Amino acid sequence: MFWILNLIFSYTASLFFGVIFDVPKRLYNTVGIVGACGWMFYILFYEGFQFHTIYSSFFGSIALGMLSHIMARYKKEPVIIFMVPGIIPLVPGGLAFDATKNLILLEFSKAINTMLEVTLIAGAIALGLLFADQISKLIVSGTKIRKKRI
Repeated sequence: MFWILNLIFSYTASLFFGVIFDVPKRLYNTVGIVGACGWMFYILFYEGFQFHTIYSSFFGSIALGMLSHIMARYKKEPVIIFMVPGIIPLVPGGLAFDATKNLILLEFSKAINTMLEVTLIAGAIALGLLFADQISKLIVSGTKIRKKRI
């Protein structure tokens, strides 16, 4: 039940952020699926393999980025249409709120630790998207080179 609820809620979150970011209506389902897959990879690594949140966010964003590139080629749309709504479930908003709350309550040691974790998670997400972009460029350039040889 845990996995099904995570799948449903991450799909819904990505879908509704796709609506907010004015994604074309014919791509709503695809945007939701891409976001849900990224979140499910995060949950798989966090709950299934017991990785830390930072590493889980990294692998979830790599999966999200790769799937965004695949769907962009398949649907002939820009990658950003799939990436931005799909990344929303991975963003550590609740943790950033806790860091700000601890800072306001003058609990500086908790605030610094939480802010550092938020920064590392955000960096892991950005690095995962960067790696996915570079991997997809390598794959595309490799197929172009192979087509030229034939």
